[in-house]
This record gives sequence, C-alpha cells and structure tokens, in this order.
Amino acid sequence: MSRTAICATAEEAVAGIPDSATVLVGGFGMAGMPTTLIDALIEQGATDLTIVSNNAGNGDTGLAALLAAGRVRKVICSFPRQSDSHVFDGLYRAGKVALEVVPQGNLAERMRAAGAGIGAFFCPTGVGTPLAEVRDCEEITRAIGP
Repeated sequence: MSRTAICATAEEAVAGIPDSATVLVGGFGMAGMPTTLIDALIEQGATDLTIVSNNAGNGDTGLAALLAAGRVRKVICSFPRQSDSHVFDGLYRAGKVALEVVPQGNLAERMRAAGAGIGAFFCPTGVGTPLAEVRDCEEITRAIGP
C-alpha cells in the first residue's frame, strides 16, 4: 500500500528534492503550472535538475524563472518553443541547457511507464524515417540503456 504525504507548505513539499533530481512539472503552458511549488524550489536551491514537462517555460515565471535561476541542466518536453519562451531559447542557444524533444503521447507514456516501474517500452514512432534507416533497434536499445 502506498502512502501519500500531505505537506503544510510548498517549502516542505520541495525540501527533499536533491541536486540532479528529475522533476516532473504539470501544466500546459501556464495553464495548470504549479508556480508556487516552482518558486519554492527556486528558494530551496536544488541545482542540476532535469525538468520533464509539456513545454520549456513561458515568459519570466514558472519554469522560465527556474531556468533563469540557473537550476536546470536538461529539459525533456514535447513543445520547447513558443513566442514567449525567450529564457529557454537563450539558454539553449548558449549551450547552457540540454533539450530532449519527445512526442507528447510518448512523453505521457514514459511518465506512466516510469510510475509503474516499467524501465522501457517500444512504440512505432520513427519507423520508416531516416533515423530508423541509420540506427537499428539493438543500437538504439544500447544507447538508451536498461
């Protein structure tokens, strides 16, 4: 049986997030973005984070503020650029943040699989593309690891 911790404050909720953690952030653009938790994470000070989200931040708040604070090493998302994603864009172009673009359905399935303890899954994304011609499944499996 799993236990759910209820935290009294946002600061308490992010207190245990260590440096180099992978943090999943909800929201679709700014809609549903947990800005209070992100602000608490900025104050908490964890660095070298990998952020998994639908996008890579908008404007200057939420994920954009976390990026601007220099806390993010890598972003995994399905839609990294929008007209107001200037913080991410600048950091990416300067080589200060890595990016992994994942189709939105695959991103959701990766999160579901990880939550269920499934280390990997195969899907037909990329079949018949130049990537599939250059790299065979065994090579891809070795590249992504267990």
